[in-house]
Amino acid sequence: MKPLIEAPAHPAVDEDETSPRAVRLLGGPSPAGPTSVSEHLNRYGHLPSGADDPVRGQPLIDLVARSGLCGRGGAGFPTARKLAAVAGQRAAIVIGNGTEGEPASAKDKVLLARSPHLVLDGAVVAASAIGATEAIIVCHPAVRELVDVAVSERKPVGTDRVRLHTATAAEGFVAGEASAVVHWLERGVPTPTRTPPRLVERGFGGRPTLVQNVETLAHLALIARFGADWFRSLGTEAEPGSMLVTVLGAVRRPGVYEVAIGTPVADVLEVGGGAIVGAQALLLGGYFGSWAPFDGVLGCPFSRAGLASFGASPGAGLVAVLPGQACGLTETARLTRYLASESAGQCGPCVFGLAAIAGEIESLAAGGPFDRVRLERWLSQVDGRGACSHPDGVVRLVRSALRVFGPELERHARGRCCLPRPSEVLPIPSARR
Repeated sequence: MKPLIEAPAHPAVDEDETSPRAVRLLGGPSPAGPTSVSEHLNRYGHLPSGADDPVRGQPLIDLVARSGLCGRGGAGFPTARKLAAVAGQRAAIVIGNGTEGEPASAKDKVLLARSPHLVLDGAVVAASAIGATEAIIVCHPAVRELVDVAVSERKPVGTDRVRLHTATAAEGFVAGEASAVVHWLERGVPTPTRTPPRLVERGFGGRPTLVQNVETLAHLALIARFGADWFRSLGTEAEPGSMLVTVLGAVRRPGVYEVAIGTPVADVLEVGGGAIVGAQALLLGGYFGSWAPFDGVLGCPFSRAGLASFGASPGAGLVAVLPGQACGLTETARLTRYLASESAGQCGPCVFGLAAIAGEIESLAAGGPFDRVRLERWLSQVDGRGACSHPDGVVRLVRSALRVFGPELERHARGRCCLPRPSEVLPIPSARR
């Protein structure tokens, strides 16, 4: 399987097949900046419209169900099921989630900066599916102005069926969780929760609310134009389509790339120029993801099914390569302390449990006292007991580190780090260290 999508199946989105960057979502005539509305329409065409328009209501939901599209924000929930849960309810609203609180991820920012009209089209399509008349695109501060310009460009065209608004996202790791986005828009505090009622029943302003990642919306816009079979022409039977991936760390060309789901991990790395010699492990899915041994995972498909044996998934589309001169336990300690500091402060398992876990991992990384039995007990006490899923993600990360960095763990437990001066690889916002 080719790692790059060199020639999408529909002629309307074909590109120069000699280009190594010819992709579905990020292509077009303006690779150095945002695609204008005229360039966008020239490349993709208008959304279907008219009396026989299938891109409304239940026909659209059925189309999305046939496509097999799942969310690209990390959880991978079937998009058609989310649409169906909100459809037909009075005063429903669409929220496009471009918060991207994951410090190492750049896919949503790149998408909104390069192809904002594809995301806006997707918001219109989602609103048409559920009967909404309003959509809000929540943008990372780095790209808010670009999206504002795109919204203003669309008004003279006059084809949007819904009112489009933008909002600046909150900062912080938990700010991108769907309920946190709604709470940020409502009251300026990005507090996540997993308690009823569900957002699809009562969300923003008490209205039924569909929250979709902006990449998911972009795929919706293409499915509405080109159909389910076109979308399924890439990816696997169970996990069709393509996805944006942020590749970073010990690779020759770090960046955001689009790959077909199911592409071997080794080929995903080749898209970024290949891993630098001596790479020892991969962090897959994001800071709530899992570590995997470098050599052991290279032949696995980059998909939920393909990575399941490592306790991993594509998650938010992050592949971070740990170089040989870095210490996996030190990196895990840095990430765990950062994630503990990002607690929303709602419950004991998060406030006290994550702080204790971070302290134990830091002590291990520094070659200090370490009690694995106690750490394992704390992990079990925290997992699944938080007011939101934040503690669960931290537990997943730490448990994967204990599996993958076993030899280093033994050396650290005896007071010796595997490296004299471990380097810091994964980004952590400086103001939150």
